[in-house]
Amino acid sequence: MTQMQQFVPDAANARDLRDAFGRFATGVTVITAMTDDGPIGMTVNSFSSVSLDPALVLWCPAKSSGRYDHFINAKHFAVHVMGADQAHIAMGFAKSGAAFDGLDVAVNAYGVPLLGGCLARFECETQDIHDAGDHSIVVARVRAAAFREGDALIFCQGGFGQFDKDV
Repeated sequence: MTQMQQFVPDAANARDLRDAFGRFATGVTVITAMTDDGPIGMTVNSFSSVSLDPALVLWCPAKSSGRYDHFINAKHFAVHVMGADQAHIAMGFAKSGAAFDGLDVAVNAYGVPLLGGCLARFECETQDIHDAGDHSIVVARVRAAAFREGDALIFCQGGFGQFDKDV
């Protein structure tokens, strides 16, 4: 059996905690909203479904993000689940909130930018925001949803990948 590195999480070993969290593979989403300055996006892997009835999701923006205030103040936003062929889009929004150039973008009735070609999309209305340490938990009602067939983009241990269904 492989030896595990054990530790008690604190400020001195935050990197170890981040590495431990990174062992959990997640899907990759891009969240978009409209601001007074125009559209904004953010790559996020802290996304989860919460409830089917009512349809609720959550995601957790970091308070240290320069985009945090825009998303916390957004009443409406969209969550886009990235397909395995969309790592370039996820990387674009990881680097810049304005990475819309060259993308297929429509705008919904609330002015929220909607990315074309994603694996799934949830058009949301913020319902509640909870303090959660260095992040916030945004709980939202899903007002519209869409999906297509395809493979999901996965994030694990600091990199993008794809799920092998044959294993």
